[in-house]
This record gives sequence, structure tokens and C-alpha cells, in this order.
Amino acid sequence: MSSEIRQLEPKALWNKFADLNAVPRPSKKEERVIQFMKDFGQNLGLETLEDEVGNVIIKKPATSGYEDRKTVVMQSHLDMVHQKNNDTVFDFDTQGIEMYVDGDWVKAKGTTLGADNGLGVATIMAILESDTIEHPAIEALFTIDEETGMTGAMGLKGGILSGDILLNLDTEEDDEIGVGCAGGVDVTATRTYNVEATPESKIGYTIVVKGLQGGHSGMQIHEGLGNANKIMNRLLFNGFESYGLRISEIDGGSLRNAIPRESNAIVAIDAVSEATFLSEINTISEAVKAEYKTMEPDLAIEVTKTETPASVMDLGIQEGMLRAIYTALNGVYRMSPDIPDLVETSNNIARVLIKDGHIKIGCLTRSSVESSKWDLANALASAFELVGCEVEFSGDYPGWKPNMDSDILKVMVPLYKELNNGEEPHVAACHAGLECGILGTNYPDMDMISFGPNIKGAHSPDERAQISSAQKYWTFVLEILKRIPKQ
Repeated sequence: MSSEIRQLEPKALWNKFADLNAVPRPSKKEERVIQFMKDFGQNLGLETLEDEVGNVIIKKPATSGYEDRKTVVMQSHLDMVHQKNNDTVFDFDTQGIEMYVDGDWVKAKGTTLGADNGLGVATIMAILESDTIEHPAIEALFTIDEETGMTGAMGLKGGILSGDILLNLDTEEDDEIGVGCAGGVDVTATRTYNVEATPESKIGYTIVVKGLQGGHSGMQIHEGLGNANKIMNRLLFNGFESYGLRISEIDGGSLRNAIPRESNAIVAIDAVSEATFLSEINTISEAVKAEYKTMEPDLAIEVTKTETPASVMDLGIQEGMLRAIYTALNGVYRMSPDIPDLVETSNNIARVLIKDGHIKIGCLTRSSVESSKWDLANALASAFELVGCEVEFSGDYPGWKPNMDSDILKVMVPLYKELNNGEEPHVAACHAGLECGILGTNYPDMDMISFGPNIKGAHSPDERAQISSAQKYWTFVLEILKRIPKQ
């Protein structure tokens, strides 16, 4: 339904968003969108280059009268989180996003929308293409693989950019001006286990946890949303003692930066204890649903008899892993003592995969304080190492330390008030992982700020972008460009 989207105001923004969303662009598979962006810049006759990791940089000279202003880097990431509902038939590798308008919101049909960070990309594209928008010299930086490793930001070398100010368009509240963010590290626990033939006295069941909202594992980690991996663990815990439960498989969660919405398990139980199993699982399920009835009204737990699995995992490892996952923290570890209502440190148990003799537990630990990040990462590692797992830390990236004396901040705060009837913007650090901290390692003198339109439900199929907010944001962007300080 891109024709419906293309009629929205501002048309320059929504048309570019529709163009972009027609191009498949899941993280780590950005070849087509990289080429799309290079073709876009070259067709405009602008200096366009791709660096060695796949970032695309497009440079546009200042419009008349703005030649003496500081050069601005406008930055957004090309990739998007690929999540869909179980009953949605969709191939992110080959299909463009199917969008529609629902009142004041743009949504996608059963998938993530890609407004994170597609609206930022579309904003920059519209400005690059325009011959009427006034602006200083612009260096457009389109990074890759932000969602699954910050690969583009980490790989960008010093010296490619010459800009003085960086506008990161990757914030999801239109009254927020971002001045800092959390860093993060992936904590991955793995081990092998012995596979045993399922005893003849067992029967098979599948357990499914579904219907959770999911969402952004940074921005929404404090909201009390359900984590399917932790809920499944509660259902299985102490199952052996009660009805001889043995695990054959668990497959829960998906991406490291998405709160897990679903988990599936195949188990075997003692045939003579079937009634006890069904009764106790129902009791636990009802208790969990009662706990989450406000935040997760659609939570469903399904228990279905199935063919008895041929094999199960070693009992000692099973019991140890259930306890390790129970012990491992999910959610907020520490609130910031310095910035009101800011989550300082958190963890998302994003992925649990147990199958065919192999265990893999994936977590994303975030913090705006490096020492606290590693404190929690070490606590998680200790829990998993106690059951014989090997634990790897990877994808470590730094946070972005707030600079309250920023020159561009001094421009944007009064401008926001001017455009919004005196309303004060929310100047804040966020618990998401923005690229600013990483980019700052090679460009330490660059003055950075982050902002964007209202986007709800990012990293989930409920993702939606507010049309009226996009209009407000677009006006803000254009006025910022007019007020960039002189060199």
C-alpha cells in the first residue's frame, strides 16, 4: 500500500521512506540497500563513496548563503530488525515491507515496519534530493548493521568525515533530544551435552509460550514486559521431580536486541503422571498470566500432546541449565543515580536454543557505565560457568557520555521551545545503543546530538510511526539546518 503512504505529509519524507522500504534490508544482508543508496547519490550527481565495511557517504555542498556555516554530518543506519508474527508469511530477504495507514499511524502487515531507522534515512535522502531546502554543507552517513553489532559505526575510520556537528536521527520520542546512550556487550554461553534415548515410560508434549508484545530490549527493558525465555523456564523448573519431565528441545527468542516474544519446547514426561503434569502446568500458567495480565493481556501458554521425542538431554545438565537460566538476571540491574528515570544497566536473555546435544544462551547486557556493564556481564558468566558453559563476550561497544555544554544542544533546545509553544524538550540520555559513542572514538571533537519522530514498538511486529509526529519532526529538522552556527 505504498501509494497510500506516498500521499502523506510531508510527501518528501514519506515518499523516500516508501522507496527505501521497497528494498529488503535485514541486518547483515544489506548488499541491495547499499547499492540502492549509492545509486541514489550518484544519480543526484553528488560525491558518493562506500567505505571498506559498507557504509555509504554522500556529500552535498551548502546552499547559497550557508557556505560559512559548520559542516553537518546527518547520520542514520540502513539495516532494520526483521521480526514477524508466527502466522505471517513473509520473506525479509526478498520482499519489501507492506505498509498501511491506521489513523495517525503507519504500520506494517504482521512485520516490523523499519521506521527504526528508515525514517531517519528517508529524512536525509529527502534533503539530499531537494533543490529548495536551505542547509549548510552536508555529509550524509548511512551506516550498516547497527541492529546486530554496530559493525558500520565500528568500522568507520577517522578522516573520512570532516563535519563539526553530527545529527543522529535515531531517537523514537519526538520531544526528546538525546545527549547520551548506553554501551553494550553480547554474553553468549555454550556447551555440549550427552543425548539419551527417551525412556519407554515417557510420553511427549509441546509447550508454547506466545502472544507477548516483545519490543526494544533497551528502550523498553524497564516496562515489565514478559520474556518468553524466562516464562518457559518457570514452566519447566522442577518438572523432573514432579512428573519426570525431560527436555528434548527448547527454541526461544530470536534477536539479541528484541525482548523474546515466543518460546517452544518439546518435552517427555512420565505417562503415569500425565494428569499431574497437566494440572501443575495449568496452575503455573494461570499464575504467570495473572502476574502479566496488565502488561501482557495476550499472553498464551499452550500445552499439546505430541509424538514422544526420540531423545532427551542429560538429566544433570538439564537441571543445572534450568537453574542457571533462573539465576541469570533479566531486566533492570541498576537505575542511574545521576539521571532521573534512566536505566543504567540491564540484561536481556534474548535467545535460548537447546537441541541435538548443543546449548546456546544469548544475552545482551547494556549500561551507560562501563564498570557496571562488566559487573553484570561477569555475574551472568558466573551463573552459566557453574554449569560447565563456555562464556564469550563479543560485540562490545562503548556508551556515549552526555555533553551538556554542546553547541548544537544550545541551538536545538530554544528552537524546540519556539516551535512548540514554549514546551520544554526532554534532554536525556537513553538506554538504547546509539552509534554516537562508537563514532566518537574516531571523531572525538565532533558535537553530537540525537532526535527523531515518535516510533512505538520498535523491534516488534507492532512497530508503528506517528504521522503527525513525523510532520513535527520534519519542521524541526529543516529549522535546525537553517540555524547551524558559523564556522
